[in-house]
Amino acid sequence: MRRATVPSSADTAALMPAGMGARMDRVQAAVAALRAEERRLERLGLEEAEARCREQRRYWEFLAAVFEVADPDRPGAGTPPRAWPGSDPDAPGSGAW
Repeated sequence: MRRATVPSSADTAALMPAGMGARMDRVQAAVAALRAEERRLERLGLEEAEARCREQRRYWEFLAAVFEVADPDRPGAGTPPRAWPGSDPDAPGSGAW
């Protein structure tokens, strides 16, 4: 019988908490558990299981980034992004044609 390499804290079938803080806590716990499991699998030389674990960790890290961007209370939320230098043709010295 093959042991599951995904820790219970990283179970994608479990419901995600409603609050942003609880969501980030859940995601950070999953990432930490998966990092530890990935190191364990590497020490044991279980390359296939390690690859599956890494894939799961990357998924949870992606979720962390999505939730961070979606958090209305994060610093800078609601601030329009700055334009690249020289991308505004009306700006003085922009080199516009």
